[in-house]
Amino acid sequence: MSIITLTTDYGNKDYFVSSLKAKLISDIDTVNIVDISHNISPFNLSEAGYVLEGAFNNFPRGTIHILSVDSELTPENKHIAIMYDGCYFIGADNGVFSLIFRDKKPDQIVEINLHSNYNYKISADDLFVKVAAHIHKSGPLNVVGSEINSIKEITNLRPVVNKEESQIIGSVIYIDNYGNVVTNITEKLFKGVSKTRAFTINARSVKFSKIHKNYSDAIDFNLEKKDREEDGKKIALFNSLGYLQLSIYKSNPQTVGSASTLFGLNYRDVVSVYF
Repeated sequence: MSIITLTTDYGNKDYFVSSLKAKLISDIDTVNIVDISHNISPFNLSEAGYVLEGAFNNFPRGTIHILSVDSELTPENKHIAIMYDGCYFIGADNGVFSLIFRDKKPDQIVEINLHSNYNYKISADDLFVKVAAHIHKSGPLNVVGSEINSIKEITNLRPVVNKEESQIIGSVIYIDNYGNVVTNITEKLFKGVSKTRAFTINARSVKFSKIHKNYSDAIDFNLEKKDREEDGKKIALFNSLGYLQLSIYKSNPQTVGSASTLFGLNYRDVVSVYF
């Protein structure tokens, strides 16, 4: 049984998700469909890349990942299929895959060329389903497309290091369900530039001078609970994907607030590190 994951910006109000699933069920006899997320902000490639990057490594080899965000076919938005480490990715070559793979090199990339096989204007989802069904039948990628050597890259979402290496200028790329603020500054970049120097992280009016190992590392559990600094405790850490994240201990955006609301940070806002 094939596992096919779906990552889209369709939301759950309309019929788009159920329609996509119906097409998969109709074309593939036995399929296990896993929803990664349908709540990506419309056309937000950095959100889509971050969410799929966080999930795909946990799926077994042979999994097919369909990514449908800003996927309409245009002369500048080709459709591609990728094989990486035994798994497959189908979507548009709009730069989102450069965010997912970062410094990883895919094993094979093809530009899908099936569009002319149909007498009607095939939608992106219809095409992605056809390609997924082909892969499910162990069909090679070069049957559905022509091999290419690279994918489109998004460069304006990368952090910038100044010439003196005294500053990293990054930005917010994602805000999660808890209101945690994820930046595009990776642990690898941070450590490479810092060289163990003291630092200050600036995010609007909020400053951090320490990076914690995890949330509980910020709390002194040797103190009695009534004496601990917990409520509203601001925390900087590297999350499980290796990105610098700004958080509030046990935040809740619906009640006590979150890093995003309390720090006044939104998508693409600047976060800088000074050494």
